[in-house]
Amino acid sequence: MTAAARHGAFHPLRVAAVDRLTDDSVTVTFAVPPALRPAFRHRPGQHLTLRTRIDGAEIRRTYSICAPVTDPDGPATLRVGIRLVEGGVFSTHALKELSAGDTLEVMTPAGRFVLDPRPGTYAAVVGGSGITPVLSIVASLLAREPEARFCLVRSDRTTASAMFLEELADLKDRYPQRFQLVQTFSREQQQAGPASGRLDEERLAALLPALLPVDRVDGWFLCGPYGLVEGASGALRALGVPRDRVHQEIFHVDGSPAGEGAAVAAAAAPGPEDSTLAVTLDGRSGPASLRSGESLLETVLRNRADAPYACKGGVCGTCRALLVSGEVRMDRNFALEPDELDAGYVLACQSHPTTERVELDFDR
Repeated sequence: MTAAARHGAFHPLRVAAVDRLTDDSVTVTFAVPPALRPAFRHRPGQHLTLRTRIDGAEIRRTYSICAPVTDPDGPATLRVGIRLVEGGVFSTHALKELSAGDTLEVMTPAGRFVLDPRPGTYAAVVGGSGITPVLSIVASLLAREPEARFCLVRSDRTTASAMFLEELADLKDRYPQRFQLVQTFSREQQQAGPASGRLDEERLAALLPALLPVDRVDGWFLCGPYGLVEGASGALRALGVPRDRVHQEIFHVDGSPAGEGAAVAAAAAPGPEDSTLAVTLDGRSGPASLRSGESLLETVLRNRADAPYACKGGVCGTCRALLVSGEVRMDRNFALEPDELDAGYVLACQSHPTTERVELDFDR
């Protein structure tokens, strides 16, 4: 695989449909031309970065693919789920203005919150729009691996706000012996199932062992708002689940302070007055001078407009790069797993130098 393929490239894709899911969410379906289908092959759980211009400004946002992986030669269509975020420029545009026939720039699939179909028992705890990548994971796994089972615990505010209810009901009907679905609501009573209320660490620590043998689950997938993912992660730790079986993706940080919950807990210390950054990107290397207070990504973008990034908030992981030499401080990290940190990877958008020379490689 080439460096360009790893980083992803943007391609204009036509919007084939915009379908309403709930009052505040839609699915957007893109038509993929035959020539681009190999480039848009994806793994269950990956996401797309969408790019457009709104009021003269470039806007990038990352949304998970909600469709299962069915065609090994690449998809004819791609579908993502988008929920309205208060004050969100792109989500407001998608729900109120985007329509079939429009064109958006779409980056080739990326992300490591994935499960390639294989035998075993798997489980997920999701909240709100966190169902989006897990829907792709569950649908792909059950269709392609007859020796796999999946337990999904999802939390929503109300029935009306729950995304993909019909799709999950169809999966439950199709695979009744292999798919267990547990629905909870934080603001609505239901006649059967768990009591209403927020799924916090204490509730999950009691609920999960009652649903399935926790120690026999081969992989846990946690996705949704920061608080839910942290609570679920804490519950699994308390239940003795090994860290390498837990995979997580955070959709909303909800204003939590920089660094809270980050796997890298570095004290905020001023960097050197003069720092040099050496960057390798798509096989090309070169130095750049860092400006005071500038992140590594900001430095790279001043010299290379093709540097990979999306959210700039330490959440999506698009700007992941290997720290070859030198040291950095990361303000926050909601994207990298512990094994990636141990291997030396950092998020360029959140990294600031603490040594006079830093070397970063986007190609590894």
